[in-house]
Amino acid sequence: MKFKGIRDIRDYQILFLCLFLVLGIGTRDWTLRPELIVLIIVTCLSTQWLLSLVIRHWSLVIRQSTELIDQEQRTNDKGQITNLRSPLITALGLSLLLRADHWTTMVLAAVIAIASKFVFKIGDKHFFNPANFGIISALILTPDAWVSPGQWGEDWWYGLLFAGTGGMILKRVGRWDTTAAFLGAYAALEAMRNFYLGWTWDVYWHRLMSGSLLLFALFMVTDPRSIPNAHIARVVWAVCIAILTFILRNYFFVSTAVFWALFALAPLTVLLDVIWQASRFGWEFGEVGDG
Repeated sequence: MKFKGIRDIRDYQILFLCLFLVLGIGTRDWTLRPELIVLIIVTCLSTQWLLSLVIRHWSLVIRQSTELIDQEQRTNDKGQITNLRSPLITALGLSLLLRADHWTTMVLAAVIAIASKFVFKIGDKHFFNPANFGIISALILTPDAWVSPGQWGEDWWYGLLFAGTGGMILKRVGRWDTTAAFLGAYAALEAMRNFYLGWTWDVYWHRLMSGSLLLFALFMVTDPRSIPNAHIARVVWAVCIAILTFILRNYFFVSTAVFWALFALAPLTVLLDVIWQASRFGWEFGEVGDG
C-alpha cells in the first residue's frame, strides 16, 4: 500500500507543539503540571464541540425555515464539529505561553479562546488568534495570570529548533512572508535604536535571540486562518504589528508587547481583506475549508 503521508499540516504543528511542551518541562524546569495541560486540552475540545453543536443547530433551524439548506451544507456543518485539530493547537499554545496560580484561570482562558472564534468573525472567518485572545483575556480579567517571555532563555539551539519546525510548516502553508516581514521590521527598528543609543551589538542580539519571540513569529502571528488573505496585506499587517511591538516594549516597557500588539491589531485583518481581496486559506492543500 502506498504511503500518502500527512495530508493536514496541522498534524505536524500539533506534533511540534507537543515536543516544545516536553522540552520546556524537561529542560527549562517549568512548573507546569501535566494534569493542568490535560485540563486545558479537555476544556478547549469540549468548548469547540459544544459551541459547534449549538451553532449548527441554530443554523439548521434557520435554513430549514427558509428552505436554503442542502446536503453539502450539512456535510460542512458536521465537519466543523468533528474537526478538533484547531482547538487542540489552541490548547497547546495556551499551555506553552500562559501561566496562572489557579486552574480556574486557565480554564477561563481556554473557554474564551475557543469562544472568540465563534463570536469575532466576519462571514466564516475569525480574525483573532484564539490562543492570543485567551491569553490577553486572562491577563485583563484575572489577577493571577502572567506570561513569561524569557521562559526559553537564550540558548541558540532552541532558536534553531523553532526555526526548523516552524519553517517546515510555513513552507507548506505559504506564510513565510508574514514571519519575514514581522522579524525584519522589528529587527530593523531595534537596530536603529541600538545604534542611536550607542549600545554594543551584543545588547541587540540579546533582545532578538528570544525563544518566545521566535515561537510567536513562527507559530502565532502566521496563523493562516485569522491573518489577512492577500500577500501584500499580510506584509503590511506584520509590519504594523512589529512597529507596535517595538513601541510597547521600548517606550511603555511592556514585556509581553508582542501579544498585546497582535491583539490590538487583529481587527485590522478585516479592513485589509476588503482592500486587498484574495482567496481564503484552507489547511488541506491550501484550499478554502473549515478550521
